[in-house]
Amino acid sequence: MLKQYLLASDFDQTLSFNDSGVVLSELIGFHGFHDKVSGLSHMNLVQQGAELSYLILHDPEFRHVRRSHLVETGKRIRLKHNVEMFARALDTLADGYNFHFNVISAAPQEIIQSALEGIVPADHIFGTRFRYNEETGEVDSIIRATAGWGKITVLEEIRASLGISHDNIIYMGDGSSDLPVMMHVNQHDGLTIAVSEAKFITRIAQRTVLSDNTMSVLVPVLEEVLRWDSVKIRRFFTASGLMLREWDKTRTDMLTIQESNQDATASAVTAH
Repeated sequence: MLKQYLLASDFDQTLSFNDSGVVLSELIGFHGFHDKVSGLSHMNLVQQGAELSYLILHDPEFRHVRRSHLVETGKRIRLKHNVEMFARALDTLADGYNFHFNVISAAPQEIIQSALEGIVPADHIFGTRFRYNEETGEVDSIIRATAGWGKITVLEEIRASLGISHDNIIYMGDGSSDLPVMMHVNQHDGLTIAVSEAKFITRIAQRTVLSDNTMSVLVPVLEEVLRWDSVKIRRFFTASGLMLREWDKTRTDMLTIQESNQDATASAVTAH
């Protein structure tokens, strides 16, 4: 029997170089997106990752956004190198293994589907879904926001529909909105992969891979799931028309050390 795995990925900064909110803002001529997001973060008003959806629904600067803007934004998103090759490779990675690739992101679903058109089937993409006003075309409400804990709900629905056990889940992401789902996957002995140097994510993820090429994420999958050694992994990349020019496995201990005031405290007690 085939060994079934669910491989789920975030979108912004994981499969792409761009943030959907920044690209959409540039499209509509608004240049204060990061300030808006920072303000929402300070207020803790919305789950991290769902800021863009909140702005589209409530902010006057974004109220004129329509479905066509989201589709066009997706076309302008710059994907990381070899996303299509990565998706194809999963289909024939190894005999006896079946990897079900799905994208789960807080970005609007229309943006992700447009960006990954022809690469990932639309029914394998789960983003924030809007309900539109039929007369004006503007966003009326949010049907589902796949941010934070919402990602866990979607992940579990996919897992249950595929009949895959928790320990056969692989999740890769880059940001704070991925923390809840990564902790959930870790708790059930799945594999979590960070593609960012951000401390809050690398401390949670079991593996961290830094590269501008999406194929790099296969390295921990080949090592941890298929148990391939470095020689076999290099041969796999060569057969795919790629070459691992640099592959540094490092562990970094980051320390902050200061002088102890214990001696000074002891002297004060003695003098008293």
